[in-house]
Amino acid sequence: MRKTGAIDYIELPGRNMSEVKRFYSAAFGWDFQSYGPHYCAFSGAGLDGGFQADGDEMHPHPLVILYAEDLAAAERKVEAAGGRVTIRHDFPGGRRFHFRDPAGNILAVWTDKV
Repeated sequence: MRKTGAIDYIELPGRNMSEVKRFYSAAFGWDFQSYGPHYCAFSGAGLDGGFQADGDEMHPHPLVILYAEDLAAAERKVEAAGGRVTIRHDFPGGRRFHFRDPAGNILAVWTDKV
């Protein structure tokens, strides 16, 4: 059961998808589900996540992603608390926004309620 405000997913840069899948499978036994040539989700790591290889979407650092039942309400709360929304976009299975917190960290919030 997903909980609003909880860390739900982590997205890692993955320039060479076949190499990162090979490495994490061999080193840690992770499983993978590919979603096209530029994205694959992983499981078996204790927290679900994915590798992003699309240069236009890929962050240079891991991206922590929180969950929200009501994405618009979460965005209002982030802005009211002093965060700055930097990106909004839809993707298969949901929508999300990225924000910068007062310390300069970039995180994201997503929902599957479209």
